[in-house]
Amino acid sequence: MFIGEYQHSIDPKKRLAVPIKFRAELENKVVVTRGLDKCLFIYPVRVWNELADKLGALPMGESATRSFIRLMLSGAIDVEVDKQGRILIPDYLKEYAGLDKNVVIAGIYNRLEIWDEGKWNEYKVDAEKNSDEIAEQLGKLGVY
Repeated sequence: MFIGEYQHSIDPKKRLAVPIKFRAELENKVVVTRGLDKCLFIYPVRVWNELADKLGALPMGESATRSFIRLMLSGAIDVEVDKQGRILIPDYLKEYAGLDKNVVIAGIYNRLEIWDEGKWNEYKVDAEKNSDEIAEQLGKLGVY
């Protein structure tokens, strides 16, 4: 399980070091794709395969479904984790998420998210302001 947030930087060769805490679960290959809210998602291959199977089984009749499938699958790339625990972030994904140098890697249960540090801080402030509303919605879902 991935939890916590870590500040890192992307080096000039577009490499990002994955926090040591997460490396064993990721093994030596991951899938990186466009995420929601203009961040990137990193999945262990096993989890990605499960998600891709679910996406592939969705009905294609709805425009929103097709768009989501395209967003996730067409943006995905297999990435090797090097011996120093770094991954290469392709230009098209860096541009999508607005990543420059300073990023936050957030552990979100079964995936990691890569955020531009400034965007992450803005997102957290907004989420914290709306925490009561978010808790109510989770309560309706039986989570809280």
